[in-house]
Amino acid sequence: MQKEQLAFLNAMLETPSVSGFEQPVARIVRERMKDCADEITTDIHGNTIVALNPKGSPRVMLAGHYDQIGLMVQYITDEGYLTFTTVGGIDATVLPGSRVTVHTRKGTVEGIIGRKPIHLMKPEERNQAKIELNELWIDIGARDKKEAAKWVSVSDPVTYRLGVQRLGNDFIVSPGLDDKVGTYVVMEALRLASAKKMACALFAVGTVQEEIGLRGARTSCFGIDPLVGIAVDVCHASDNPGVEKKVAGERGLGKGPVIERGANINHVLCDLLIDTADKKKIAYQLSAAPGATGTDANAIQVSRSSVATALIGIPNRYMHTPVEMCALSDLDASAKLIAEAVARITEKTSFIPQ
Repeated sequence: MQKEQLAFLNAMLETPSVSGFEQPVARIVRERMKDCADEITTDIHGNTIVALNPKGSPRVMLAGHYDQIGLMVQYITDEGYLTFTTVGGIDATVLPGSRVTVHTRKGTVEGIIGRKPIHLMKPEERNQAKIELNELWIDIGARDKKEAAKWVSVSDPVTYRLGVQRLGNDFIVSPGLDDKVGTYVVMEALRLASAKKMACALFAVGTVQEEIGLRGARTSCFGIDPLVGIAVDVCHASDNPGVEKKVAGERGLGKGPVIERGANINHVLCDLLIDTADKKKIAYQLSAAPGATGTDANAIQVSRSSVATALIGIPNRYMHTPVEMCALSDLDASAKLIAEAVARITEKTSFIPQ
C-alpha cells in the first residue's frame, strides 16, 4: 500500500463514526475522492456517493459502510459515572478496562470502563462468564454529577480510544476496521477504475448505519437504482486459535479477498469476479454463504425489483473489539479485483441466472 493510500485509511480509522454519527468520516471521504470523481454527493441519510461516468450503462454500485460500533451515554450517576448502552453488537466481556473516548458537541472527553474489582466479588460473581452492561460504567474523572454534566451529555456517542498500530509488515490493528476497510476498498476501486475506459456508471458509496440494520445501503441503493451491486465488508478470519475450520470455514489474513457464494449472491457476478481474479492472477478465497449474509449485500439484493449482488470479504481477526486486525495486502487486492471486474461490465452483460 502506497503512502497516500495508507494516509487515507489511517485518517478514517482515527476519526469517530459511531452509527448515526458518521459525518466526520464522510468529510474525509469527500476530500479524498474529489480529484478522481465526476460527482460527489451526500444524501439526507448521510451516505456519501462518489460517481464515475454517471451517464454510463449499466449502473454499478459499490458499498462499504463507514459507521462503526460504539456506545452511547445513557445516564450520569450522582457520583459522576456514566452508564451506557451499546450501538451495534458488542461483546461486553471485552469492555472492562478499555480506554474510551466520549465525543461531545464541544470536543472529546477521555474515560475508562470500570467494573467491580475481582477481589471484591462474591464467589458466584467471579465464576460467571457473562458480563452484563449494568455491571459496568465509564469513569471520566468527574467528582460528581454536576461536574460530569459540564463535560458530557446523555446521548453522546462513545468509541474505543482510536488509534492505528502496525504488526509485522502487513497487518494493521485498530478499532473500526469493520468496516472502514470496506470504505477504503470501494473508494480505491473507483480510483483505479478512473484510469480505465468503462461503459458502466460506477458509484462508490460509503454507507451509514449498517451496524444497526443495513439502513444506509437500503436508502442509497434505492436512490442509485443500480443493476449491479458489490458490497465489501469484513468477515471472520479463521486462522487464529480456537476457531474450528470444519465449522467456520477457512479464511486467513494476507491470502486475498474472500469471494462469497450463496443465496445472497448473483451467480453470474460471482463467476465474473472469480474469472477476473484468475485472469489477473489475484489470490482469493472462497466462502460459503448459504443464506442472508448480514451485510449491505443483503439489503442491496432485494432493493426495488432486485439487484445482481456480490460480496467481497476482508478477513478480520477479533471483530468488534478494540484490536481488530486485517492485512493491508488484502485491501489492495480487493480494490484491484473490483476495478478489473467492473471494467468488464457492459450493457450486453446479462446477470439473469440461466
